[in-house]
Amino acid sequence: MQLAAFILQETDHWIALNKPSGLLAVPDRLGKEPSLKMSLREKFGNIWVVHRLDRETSGVILFAKDETTHQLLSRQFEERQTEKIYTGLVLGTPAQTAGSITSPIAEHPAGDGRMMTHARGKASHTDYRVIEVLPPYSWMEFQILTGRTHQIRVHMQSLGNPLVGDSLYGDGKPVRVSSFRKKYKLSKKEEEEKPILGRLALHAHRLSFFDVAGHKITVEAPLPKDMAATLAQLRKSQLKK
Repeated sequence: MQLAAFILQETDHWIALNKPSGLLAVPDRLGKEPSLKMSLREKFGNIWVVHRLDRETSGVILFAKDETTHQLLSRQFEERQTEKIYTGLVLGTPAQTAGSITSPIAEHPAGDGRMMTHARGKASHTDYRVIEVLPPYSWMEFQILTGRTHQIRVHMQSLGNPLVGDSLYGDGKPVRVSSFRKKYKLSKKEEEEKPILGRLALHAHRLSFFDVAGHKITVEAPLPKDMAATLAQLRKSQLKK
């Protein structure tokens, strides 16, 4: 794994990377698949996990290089002093184009890794706004004020607008041009249409925190090519209507 391609910012105390979709942030229970943490340990020795991203979520992730920095950054996440901004594509358009979701989140009783909104769950808070309506989808921004497992995915499912490509909380269907362009035709070289986006459409866009000197740091991760290409196609389709 070429770590250099993923590094967004780095100091003697911490490193921020742009995690690609499909790559584990930390090793799973079996520890057989590659992960960012494993690669970082090979380069730096000890490395500390500050927060996590789902395997399919791309974007900014932060690791600490020493225990003191780890404690400082972890405390900021726990005390909600950080700013975590995500962008994503959802099915349909929420009834309200901006709002807050504060439904508590708990583990699903099925025990299959899913989470659910439940009155007895842990306090959870997601602010959201619609950036663009791009039928049959909407491009959205999310700010999470808590860090529950699958928080944005569960909260958007609860609104009836699950994230595109989410097989746990939505239909899991990829985005194909034919899904929004009625006159789409396969080229002679294609036997079947290939998806332009075949994974969870969620990206950790921006993270703000305070470093060891008390300076506010903001790190942004550019949108991955597959998501950028999908947005370009959706916008192009809108112009033709």
